[in-house]
Amino acid sequence: MSVWIAIGVTALGCYVVKLAGLLVPAGALERPLVKRLAALLPVALLAALTAQQTFADGQELAIDARAAGVVAAAVALVLRAPFLLVVAAAVVVTAAVRAMGG
Repeated sequence: MSVWIAIGVTALGCYVVKLAGLLVPAGALERPLVKRLAALLPVALLAALTAQQTFADGQELAIDARAAGVVAAAVALVLRAPFLLVVAAAVVVTAAVRAMGG
């Protein structure tokens, strides 16, 4: 499959998804269950992406310095640190563990 065919299929798929969203009746979007799901879905997707990027190395499970960084960020979040401090803690701990050979 050439790159341009993949780009075309992706563009068409995005258009179809956008069109499907526009065709959903407004009443369906006002239901409490739909509103709750719409609020929780981005959080679940972000958590899944974070877990996949942290604990996967190709097709294998990997516990390495990235996991230590996520733990440091979680601790900073529990301590209610500002967002930049949470990111800085994750970066510093990850770099320190990698520097120690972990």
